[in-house]
Amino acid sequence: MDASILIPVYNEQEILSESLNRLNKYLDLYGLDCEIIVCSNGSTDGTEDIGKVLEEKYPKLTFIKTDERGVGWAFRKMVETAKTNKLVSVDADLTTDMGFIPQSIKLLDDYDIVVGSKRMGEQNRPLTRIIISKTFIGLVKLLLGLYFGDYSIGAKAYRKDKITPYTKKIDHGSSYVIEVIYYVKAGNNVIEIPVVCSDSRGSKFNIIDEISYRAVNLFRFWWAVK
Repeated sequence: MDASILIPVYNEQEILSESLNRLNKYLDLYGLDCEIIVCSNGSTDGTEDIGKVLEEKYPKLTFIKTDERGVGWAFRKMVETAKTNKLVSVDADLTTDMGFIPQSIKLLDDYDIVVGSKRMGEQNRPLTRIIISKTFIGLVKLLLGLYFGDYSIGAKAYRKDKITPYTKKIDHGSSYVIEVIYYVKAGNNVIEIPVVCSDSRGSKFNIIDEISYRAVNLFRFWWAVK
């Protein structure tokens, strides 16, 4: 098996079937032998019912869930569930080009983490989200000395054996991306590559809450490691 594809979901009943159909067709087209792990974190719509139906349809799909909402919890559970050492995290809406999947699988032969960067590539996203993202990336660079240009949860790939020592520290939110990269970067074995992202969907997160969470966690993490 080439890799494990990890997809955290929250209330994605409208797109889940279409996305997983597209993903499976892509994997078949390029001859990629991958398991797909989808984890619902506290979904309250029909996501989990749809996930179970899709699990019956696709033999290599495993659908799991956490009772609490939190992408961090979902990531931890998917890492624990994965049967391979190569983990590729993608967003449920597949807004980042799927070419990242085979490219990152190959790069994981030589690197511990592959960071897909919208800033290095192309992005069609609302201007406010781009500005917020650039500001946050600047803070990460200033406080932690990390020079990567993307800390979103999607378009990231990891060697399971390299990140497992840190997964128990992951909280409910998305800060795990920064923290795992920070720890693994000590070995200078992280590579960043350009990706193309076209995302016009509204965010499922309250933007103020997400900014507050990320800022607080960033400063807390900086204080812990400085």
